[in-house]
Amino acid sequence: MNPAPDPQASSVDDASAPEQAVPVPSRDPRVRRRRVRRGHVLRAVVGVIVLFIGYVVVTLTPYLTAPGTDPFDARVAEWARDHHLGMAVTWLENETYTAPATGGKLNADQLAQLQSKKGAADRDDEDNLRVAPVDSPADIVPIAAGTIPGEGVFSPAVVGPQGDPLVETAALRPDADHTSSLAYVAWLDQKSLAFTLHPGYQQPGGSWSEPDHLSSAMLPRLVATWNGGFKVRPDDAMGGFYEDGRTAVPLVDGKAAEVFYKDGSLKIGEWGRDLTMSDDVAAVRENLDLLVDGGTVTVGPGNGSGGDWGYTIRGSYYIARSGVGVTAKGDVVYVGGTELSVYTLAKLLRAAGAVYGMELDINPDWTSFMTYDGLQNPQKPVAQKMWDFDQPAGRYFSASDRDFVSVHAR
Repeated sequence: MNPAPDPQASSVDDASAPEQAVPVPSRDPRVRRRRVRRGHVLRAVVGVIVLFIGYVVVTLTPYLTAPGTDPFDARVAEWARDHHLGMAVTWLENETYTAPATGGKLNADQLAQLQSKKGAADRDDEDNLRVAPVDSPADIVPIAAGTIPGEGVFSPAVVGPQGDPLVETAALRPDADHTSSLAYVAWLDQKSLAFTLHPGYQQPGGSWSEPDHLSSAMLPRLVATWNGGFKVRPDDAMGGFYEDGRTAVPLVDGKAAEVFYKDGSLKIGEWGRDLTMSDDVAAVRENLDLLVDGGTVTVGPGNGSGGDWGYTIRGSYYIARSGVGVTAKGDVVYVGGTELSVYTLAKLLRAAGAVYGMELDINPDWTSFMTYDGLQNPQKPVAQKMWDFDQPAGRYFSASDRDFVSVHAR
């Protein structure tokens, strides 16, 4: 049987136990200084993070909330490039880029596109779609080897009141290597059409008589639209922008230019040599140098990514590109596709009949060409894509941050 504990003995034992050490702040001034410095550094880091987050929120919000149809990733990329983060955007694009396949054959959908063009071109005169050869574009001789029915064949995309084609389109393989993709060509009858340059609310920005979208007043007789060129702010385009009798960015002699006249006509050439300012000029849009000059292609297979023709994902030559030119008769041709180099774009422009041609915008977020049935549905024309590009067909029904061209039947 255990004896009862003795309270006094317990108290003695407790008293004899060593006391717990109580931390005493160091009196060493070096330790205190280190602690103060760490506190300052921590507060500075937190402050920088807060400031950065605030900067991002304040500067990015206008890009995300701006009107238009640009996708989220394109808006973020535009913000980053405009705020000195272009290297980060380029790195991310490079990490996610997949180069276009070489070789191969067209798939069933692509073959069906060519067959539909062949069928339209083969219709008889009772359809009121065929016109005399002198009024129609010549079919394009395929560049890639092998014969595919319908390749390079033009067929009507927009027809006038008398059955005369105002816009015709064709598709063909872009070169001898990328044989599983198609490039697309539009021919526009200059004498029957009027062309208008629309400034974007960011490119070039500012207030202009022409709206940054397709207003209700512009829907009747609307037949086509296409994308503008590189940014003029900053000077990616290496050229200027003029409209309404004033200059947004100074025009540069020697640069390729779309020149819009007050009578609705359009010319393309080298500014300062082929085309100059006059009272009948309504607008001028410059972009880089001519790709086709007097019927001669000015670039070679080695021309690719860079300031002269646009920095591309991983420096790839073959990306989404677009271009526009004029033929010897004065008609307009537009070329677009997902896997084009500067060289193949130039060759396609020349193959389509262009004697003068220039590159427009590049990369998937910006290239587009639509046709419309504004002659049949003047209040609510339906937009039709020429190929399956990233932008929606109704891109220009809402405000556009970049400039674009609209085309109307006279």
